[in-house]
Amino acid sequence: MLFYAIRRVLGAIPTLLVIITLSFFLMRLAPGGPFAGDRVLPPEIARNIAAAYDLDKPLWQQFLIYLERLAHGDFGPSYKIRDFTVTQLIMNGFPVSLKLGLLAITLAVAVGTTLGILAALRQNRPADYSVMTLAMIGITIPSFVTAPLLQLIFGIYGLHIFGLNLSLPVGGWNGGAAQNLVLPVIVLALGPIAVIARITRGSMVEVLRSNFIRTARAKGLPTWRIIVHHALHAGLLPLVSYLGPAIADIVSGSLIVEQIFGLPGIGRYFVQAALNRDYTLVMGVTIFYAALIITLNLLVDLLYGVLDPRVRLK
Repeated sequence: MLFYAIRRVLGAIPTLLVIITLSFFLMRLAPGGPFAGDRVLPPEIARNIAAAYDLDKPLWQQFLIYLERLAHGDFGPSYKIRDFTVTQLIMNGFPVSLKLGLLAITLAVAVGTTLGILAALRQNRPADYSVMTLAMIGITIPSFVTAPLLQLIFGIYGLHIFGLNLSLPVGGWNGGAAQNLVLPVIVLALGPIAVIARITRGSMVEVLRSNFIRTARAKGLPTWRIIVHHALHAGLLPLVSYLGPAIADIVSGSLIVEQIFGLPGIGRYFVQAALNRDYTLVMGVTIFYAALIITLNLLVDLLYGVLDPRVRLK
């Protein structure tokens, strides 16, 4: 397994290089620039700024300079956010995105697996159809629709049930207070809940029809014991494969949610940097997310090999 991990890490280097190359040149192909604005700068000042950031050099030479700095762990300064390097911005914003992502994926796994198991145990019954219908709705409705809707219900109008005021803040971080996390975490978790419910339901239906489950039932074991001690172990293996990309996706997928709820996460920096043509910040966040996805996929593959003895990682 050690050699497999080393081989995967070495194989990730060309992948990262391709991502860096494409991101670098595609950013430069977009119209405008980091210092292009409504106010036209005097030619002398524009030349000095371009020279200070090596933007006056040929594109291929800029790319080589960027690779050299990147090899030393330097993402460079932000072109738009003064007095901050890209590394500082990522380190400031990532804990917010990470906290949102981990809470959302925890909620998604808890709710999604429960709904999937319930649907599998009630296959082709009203409970099964209801769960799958809700799952399809959760998959098809994007977060930029559910986020404003929940803001209206719980924030603007306020929701009152049994005399309780369930109003919640519609934006802001407030130091990571629980009431400020509820709505963005729910919005982030809705999509993965739907996917996890469908994966769990399909896998559990297949496992419950297996011979070893029939044998367990023939021995007279209680249903709960068959599910907990036998079916879940095999039925949740496909979920492990999904969780690696899902965790990275839910952290990086908070781009829109952070913008809507006004959260100081790395996703908000990325959106603002893309709009402002802040090349170094966009590149830094892109590389960071790519490395995160590769790392999580590797961890999932290793975990899958531990959980399923039939899998041999060589």
